Amino acid sequence: MDNEGSGTEFVLEARGVSKIFGQNRALNDVNFGLKPGEVHALLGENGAGKSTLIKILTGAYQPDAGDVMLGGERVQFRDPLDAQSYGIGTVYQEVNLLPNRSVAENLYLGHQPTRFGFVRKSLIARNARVLLARYGLDIDVEAELGSYSVAVQQIVAICRAVELSGKVLVLDEPTASLDKQEVDRLFEVIATLKAEGLAIVFITHFLDQVFAISDRVTILRNGKLIGTRPLAGLTRTDVVRMMLGKDVTFVPAVTGIEEREAGPPMVEFDACGKVGKVKPFSVWIHKGEVVGVAGLLGSGRTEMARVMFGIDQTDSGEIRVDKKRVDLKSPAQAIAHGFGFCPEDRKAEGILGDLSVRENIIIALQGKLGWFRTLNRDEQMEIAGKFAEDLDIRAHSYDMPVKLLSGGNQQKVILARWLATDPSFLILDEPTRGIDVGAHAEIVRTISRLREDGLALMVISSELDEIVAYSSRVVVMRDREMVAELRGDEITPSVIVQAIAAQPEGETA
Repeated sequence: MDNEGSGTEFVLEARGVSKIFGQNRALNDVNFGLKPGEVHALLGENGAGKSTLIKILTGAYQPDAGDVMLGGERVQFRDPLDAQSYGIGTVYQEVNLLPNRSVAENLYLGHQPTRFGFVRKSLIARNARVLLARYGLDIDVEAELGSYSVAVQQIVAICRAVELSGKVLVLDEPTASLDKQEVDRLFEVIATLKAEGLAIVFITHFLDQVFAISDRVTILRNGKLIGTRPLAGLTRTDVVRMMLGKDVTFVPAVTGIEEREAGPPMVEFDACGKVGKVKPFSVWIHKGEVVGVAGLLGSGRTEMARVMFGIDQTDSGEIRVDKKRVDLKSPAQAIAHGFGFCPEDRKAEGILGDLSVRENIIIALQGKLGWFRTLNRDEQMEIAGKFAEDLDIRAHSYDMPVKLLSGGNQQKVILARWLATDPSFLILDEPTRGIDVGAHAEIVRTISRLREDGLALMVISSELDEIVAYSSRVVVMRDREMVAELRGDEITPSVIVQAIAAQPEGETA
């Protein structure tokens, strides 16, 4: 087992846990041990298995194999409420409380003290003040929770979870919506809980926060345990290497393709950003060029793409297409200027599952043409057939629901949708994630072909070998900020990892 010490010193433990959903093995023989009085960071990219492991440890899922141990004894939680009764509480990024009720009511909701059948509101308020004071929070507990900042709401949620549980606290992205001062305040509360002996699981995408507050780190990748290590013996580069899947120190220096500087940029993003989402960035892309975007999950990669496509309107800088300034206030305007966007989460934001393969392919083109120029069925079948052949989309019929296709074929359908609009600029967010090897290779070949055909592309990927193979330049994101732009001989996996892991100025490891 890749943990320190024996199982008896763990307050909560997973031994050889596996979980399978259909043909997807979400967890594969994973071990995890949590000690009292420690902050234990749980890290991994999308699909690594973090959420599945947490749901097993908190009773939302039952493992298909392996055991959950509490204080050295095997347990089987029926549901999260049952896990809570054993002392395990969870606080999520989105505070799951009632904003229109008072702070005190939220703290004691479901277990209010009563007398003669009546809720003792004055006692609840008094107890709430004492409880919050333990964590340095002096607020009006009779005011509505929603009147306070997200940081205060998070602290209230933590206090409630600790009162209801008391042994283990799982914090799932608690700092995602907080500024630095709010993060510092939250960390003070976490330090107090740690000193009281609470065992804390800390899930985050911010490496500086991991090193600031955590004692140990467990890293998962593709449902497997990569390792559990004390933070004191690790650097940021060590953690990034474990998360991305290779020791890049020994990867040969394979450089990206030649940067294309001939002619003006096709599209320019000059100091564009969105407050609370991504800091201002400047990127330009020429025709026949792929600009790769690298960075860990939560680094601001997708937020950058959303600004580029008009989903989140920039509140700074300007966007130029063929040297002409444009305003992108919506995706519809982006499409009108020749933009296309394949999102990272194809099931939630890409495919329209109950519509046919044909309908999914033509829907963006139909939107661009307008409903006064409706494509008839023959035209739709011709378009679907052309792109299905070009991209090797394997479907028994173009009229079958797209949700019945494999993940790789669904990804190709989304790509076909945007190619059918004849775009001049295409944004691909993790286009090869979660698909089979054959589809993976086909999409990489398609990206190279589109580049050679003169399309301007921006491709976000966690696969460093891919980025190196097809990128003219590589933009590196960290903590929602563009921190590097690599060119030529700089485009190697090793240099990319170093840029991702570089320690922010003014901080010490």
